[in-house]
Amino acid sequence: MKSGRFQRGRNTGPERGFTLLELIISTVILLVLTTMALPLARLKVQRDREHQLREDLWEMRDAIDRYKDAADRQAFQIKVDSQGYPPDLETLVKGVDVQGKKVRFLRSIPVDPMTGNKEWGMRSMQDDPDSDSWGGQNLFDVYTKSAGTGFDGTKYKDW
Repeated sequence: MKSGRFQRGRNTGPERGFTLLELIISTVILLVLTTMALPLARLKVQRDREHQLREDLWEMRDAIDRYKDAADRQAFQIKVDSQGYPPDLETLVKGVDVQGKKVRFLRSIPVDPMTGNKEWGMRSMQDDPDSDSWGGQNLFDVYTKSAGTGFDGTKYKDW
């Protein structure tokens, strides 16, 4: 008895699957799409890093300003030649004693998103505004040590 279901040697219908040509074409399409997406992904990463840099600079500059305001109110003792600015970033993290309480102005020194480390450029009141070396007298401003340029055409260290 022959069953129509299990016939050998006969082609009962079209075979299913992909041909080599179809696989090559779909691979090429995927490669083209990936190649187009990579620059957009890099752009997104760079914009995120720039955004993080702006936030970190704002946070540190705000901490310097709050320290200066507290020093101007004479909430704690300062060095005579400091003009009320902190001596360094670490002082903002360690804090100062204000009437028996430790007051911190910065939780931690942020990692520079452009350089990948916690080393920031610093300027004191006595330094030139465009100086790349810190005089060490006090901490008036911070900037990134990255030599890169932002999407707006300005150097990161000028932000």
